[in-house]
Amino acid sequence: MFVSALALSLLPVVALANPQYGGYGGGGSSPSSSAAASAAAASTSADAGRTIVNVGQGGLVFSPSNVVAAKGTFVTFRFPSAPHSVTQSTFVNPCTPLTGNGTGFDSGITTGTEFTVQVEDDTKPIWFFCKVQGHCGNGMVGSINAPSTGNTFDNFQAAAKALGTSAPTVTNTGVVTGGVGAVATSGPTSAAANASAAPSPSTSQKPSSAGRIAVSGGLGLIAAAVAFGVLA
Repeated sequence: MFVSALALSLLPVVALANPQYGGYGGGGSSPSSSAAASAAAASTSADAGRTIVNVGQGGLVFSPSNVVAAKGTFVTFRFPSAPHSVTQSTFVNPCTPLTGNGTGFDSGITTGTEFTVQVEDDTKPIWFFCKVQGHCGNGMVGSINAPSTGNTFDNFQAAAKALGTSAPTVTNTGVVTGGVGAVATSGPTSAAANASAAPSPSTSQKPSSAGRIAVSGGLGLIAAAVAFGVLA
């Protein structure tokens, strides 16, 4: 009777200190798996509600080249590795910045950043290009909500390529906010600053030395009690 009572009284000590019994690990999950899950959730939440366009990844291209986006959608252009721009233009003049009846948005030539516009009118196409010399004439153009017939993205890109080396030289005068059909409210921001850092595992997830001592001591007492019962 004494042996059974002593063993039962020591079980909570073992359970609290040993992750196998629902201790520090939160149901047995390891710190590394918890951190990986947190990182995935952070990455997903960072891009929630946005359409991402990669600029210059894999060549002189916007990817995707044509975005289908409803009114209110945020379209974020990412410039990962080389200097490029996203500069609003018109279908008729694909390699010339939009001016006149409204001024188009312009990220300026940038790299390692993100530039976001919000679609305000999804009934009309929005055209843009890269103003780095030689890029637009090689077909580095893109669109938002280009129609499937008539003034299509393919026809827009063909018009840019037709200019070739005759495409106008566009001075890099920096960022232009605003826009027609889609509006930028600020210039490019650091992509690193926008990345959500995954939370590090809590120290409470790691077994403490006190916990290890408690397990060792508890098991020792149980063993002693059993031996005593056998010898008695």
